[in-house]
Amino acid sequence: MPLTPAHEPVRNQVSLADYTTWKVGGPAEWFAEPASLDELMALARWARAKNLPLRLIGAGSNLLVSDGGLEGLTLCNRRLQGSVIEPSTGLVEAQAGEPIPTLARKAARAGLSGLEWAVGIPGTVGGAAVMNAGAQGGCTADCLQEVTVLDPAAGDEPFVLQSSELQFAYRHSRLQQEPLLVLSARFRLSFGHDPAEISRRTSTNLSSRTSSQPYQQPSCGSVFRNPEPRKAGQLIEQLGLKGLAVGGAMVSPIHANFIVNTGGASAHDIDQLIRLVQQRVFSAHGIELHTEVKRLGYFAGSGARSLSVEGEAVA
Repeated sequence: MPLTPAHEPVRNQVSLADYTTWKVGGPAEWFAEPASLDELMALARWARAKNLPLRLIGAGSNLLVSDGGLEGLTLCNRRLQGSVIEPSTGLVEAQAGEPIPTLARKAARAGLSGLEWAVGIPGTVGGAAVMNAGAQGGCTADCLQEVTVLDPAAGDEPFVLQSSELQFAYRHSRLQQEPLLVLSARFRLSFGHDPAEISRRTSTNLSSRTSSQPYQQPSCGSVFRNPEPRKAGQLIEQLGLKGLAVGGAMVSPIHANFIVNTGGASAHDIDQLIRLVQQRVFSAHGIELHTEVKRLGYFAGSGARSLSVEGEAVA
């Protein structure tokens, strides 16, 4: 088991099914979980010295890892947690691995409004920034002020990108196209509110999501982006596709924009079911559904491998 300069173990052939919410995916060639910024940068240097592809994942939601696994070094940021909240100014700074629901609840207890929508998002702060995650009428772009990022190919100097530089759009940011690792994010929230009222709103949002979505089975969150003004789930449900299955993957009977692992699903099963739903919707409506989920690794028919994605944000 090789060690980086920061003495963080780098493990070989680690199953990524244990690190994705769909519970599928082959092994990472090399894998590590840095617990500090210094460790993360040492790991990035190690990968650069070995000329290895490098990618960063978080909670593993909205992420489909191929059954063949991933080449190079995969980093998981789940141990990079922590936040600083200033109730008097509304400024909130959080490390990339901080779960976004945890941050939403902390903000609510401090009387800060702006993250109530995020309490049901099974992802991290870093993933939310990359994907402009959103729900309940809110999204990351509404309150994100800046992110601190690292370009692992360019060296060890983190730098800041302002919200205005991130090219935010519906479930999109420039971070999806550039191999930058999100280290932390700063939010500006509305302050001076009654903590009890903000906490009540936050809990109501969570109850609404858990009652209408299949939280009892492994999924990635919403699979498809909404083709506004239409809703992807409605288009799929209207075609009678709830319960449609490929292997162990099934369109959820509870919410048609969710694909669940009913037990023993492979990444190939899920990928094929995604493509089948897309074909059915296009044939019926002429609408091309685009995925929120990010594929990593090789999938037959995609013709490409994805090498650098902070891929864990959900809707």
